[in-house]
Parts: sequence; structure tokens; C-alpha cells
Amino acid sequence: MNAKIKAVCRSKEKGTTKNEINKGELIEDFGLKGDAHAGNWHRQISLLDSSSIDKMKNRGWEIRPGDFAENITTEGMENLYKLSVGQKIRIRKEILLEITQIGKKCHQDCEIRQKIGDCVMPREGVFAKVIKGGEIKPGDKIEILEN
Repeated sequence: MNAKIKAVCRSKEKGTTKNEINKGELIEDFGLKGDAHAGNWHRQISLLDSSSIDKMKNRGWEIRPGDFAENITTEGMENLYKLSVGQKIRIRKEILLEITQIGKKCHQDCEIRQKIGDCVMPREGVFAKVIKGGEIKPGDKIEILEN
């Protein structure tokens, strides 16, 4: 598998799309520094593969990384949403995430659902805790560790 980070995104408020940033800092047991969803809970980081975003683009919508409020847009992880809770993901050599939830219940007032009437995050988004933090940026390699 040749998976990598396509984009790193954050927002100051919950329920809004996120903006791409050049690099971010993942903080152990907290999440992405400066992101509204960071904190001491099970959904510190959200991930969505670009193939999931492409499904919405193929319906004719102009969508960019962060529009589904994901922190990390991955590339080359078409089956990201098929991972198991408890499975670990390594970014570069030092960063470690643990999958805590697959999908989520979508609230009806999210920004993307209001714009286009659908959101892929509840079906294919993945949430994780930061086990070991560090700096992340587009192009960083991602590895799924065996349980």
C-alpha cells in the first residue's frame, strides 16, 4: 500500500468545513493543535480518504479537502472505513493513531449537508485518538499496523 497524507485541515468551530494548513501538530491524547474537535475524548482526529471525496465530486459537486470536516485527507486508503476499531495507524515513523470509531451520526445542520444535501463522513469517515504525537504535513507516508 502506498498511502499518504493528501491534506491537513482544521477549524476553530465545530459543524463547519475545515481549512487546509501547510502542516499541523498532533498532540498526544488531545488531537490537532488549534482544531475545534481536539480534546480528551475518543474522536480527537478525523480521517477521510480522497476516494470518498471523489465519490461526491463524481456527482457534480466542487469539493476540496476539509469540506467534510476531516482533519486528515488521506490518499491511497480506499478501504480506510473498513479498518477495525482498535487498529493502529502510523504516520511517518513516530506518530501513532488508534482507530476509535468508524462513521458517525450526522447532525442535519452541518455545513456540507446544507450545501449539497449529502455527507460522506457518516459512512466513510474514521475517527482516532493520538497515541503518540508529532508534526504532520501533506506527503507524509501512512502505514496501517497489523493488530
